Formats: sequence, C-alpha cells, structure tokens
Amino acid sequence: MTEWRKSSRSTNTDSCVEVAGGLAAVRDSKNPDGPRLAFRGARSVAALLAAVRRGRFDG
Repeated sequence: MTEWRKSSRSTNTDSCVEVAGGLAAVRDSKNPDGPRLAFRGARSVAALLAAVRRGRFDG
C-alpha cells in the first residue's frame, strides 16, 4: 500500500495534491481513487515542477 502525504502548507481549498515516495506519484487529495501521475527519476519531477511554476497547466 502506498503512503500518501499532503504538504503542510495545504489548506482546505480545492487545490491540494498529495505525493508518494518511490515513483514520485501525484494525485488529487479530494479524489484519492482518481487518476494519478507517476514519475521516475529526479529529472522528470524537476521538469513537472518547472512547468507548474511557469503556469503551463493554469486554467
């Protein structure tokens, strides 16, 4: 079973994600049975974070 963690900076808003170790998996905390993204390696995670910071996935 995967142990999921939510950031301590998360609030009760609708914009939280949770992460899990090993594969660097990400999911929506409000929909734990929904889709998940899994990344292998630090480069993949760094690319995702860079895209998020640039606003690539904004509305």
